[in-house]
Amino acid sequence: MLEYVSMEAEKKLMNLGINLPDLPAPGGNYLSARTVGSMVYLAGVISIDGDSVIAGTVGLDRTIEEGHAAARACALTQLAVLRQHLGSLDAIRSVVSVNGYVNSVAGFPDSPKVINGASDLLVAIFGDEGRHVRAAIGVNGLPRHALVELQMSVAI
Repeated sequence: MLEYVSMEAEKKLMNLGINLPDLPAPGGNYLSARTVGSMVYLAGVISIDGDSVIAGTVGLDRTIEEGHAAARACALTQLAVLRQHLGSLDAIRSVVSVNGYVNSVAGFPDSPKVINGASDLLVAIFGDEGRHVRAAIGVNGLPRHALVELQMSVAI
């Protein structure tokens, strides 16, 4: 079992100049986060910037770089969900898994490059404990035509 080490994630966010976004209202009859034992499971969040959806299709009207930024925006939203759910990001012991869905053209081979936007941010904040198992999947549609959707699980 991993030994708990305070990572001071809140301090790291401040040092990086990162402000977490306001939380969107849930889009259906579900919880944004649920704790079971020492794990927190998060519902998927779509890419948003303020009040608007970061929409489009990578390989059609959006680039890999725009998708990377959208994945980062999703990770920021998930961190905001976690802060609300746990009271502080410092309660997170490690990021366990990330599942990323990229709205892309058929046959798009670079979903991992897009989802790196989320993974890179999590490692920047949590260090080695931000490294996670992951899936990066291209899909042909997401809610509200979002560019990216991200689902996560963390250990506390």
